[in-house]
Amino acid sequence: MSSNDSPHASQSTRTTIAPTVLLTITRLTVLGVPGVARLAPVPGGFNRLFRRGVNEGIRVEISDSTVELELHLILAGESNALEVAHRVQAEVARAVEETVGMPVSRIDVHVEDVALGPPAG
Repeated sequence: MSSNDSPHASQSTRTTIAPTVLLTITRLTVLGVPGVARLAPVPGGFNRLFRRGVNEGIRVEISDSTVELELHLILAGESNALEVAHRVQAEVARAVEETVGMPVSRIDVHVEDVALGPPAG
């Protein structure tokens, strides 16, 4: 039986990635970037009402099979906000694309505050 004659050749397969997987990958990656103190609460919105706590500081949307992210961060006081934001964008895009194989079309970073005391945690 050739590969074209396989009973499974005409069937298409589909892989579904749960939004919580994208949230977890994003959260762990962001918190691993030097200069990020913690995530800040996402202001309002549907996700916040129905997924409280799960996506604190992160909004994920899938549009045309690509990932769009909105990140709300609190930076460490000694960090350069622009450098940290660019590093967060690069690291998160790499982690999502390598881990789940989905392209990232947009990552918006919002610096909500600066932590002037010792790092949390």
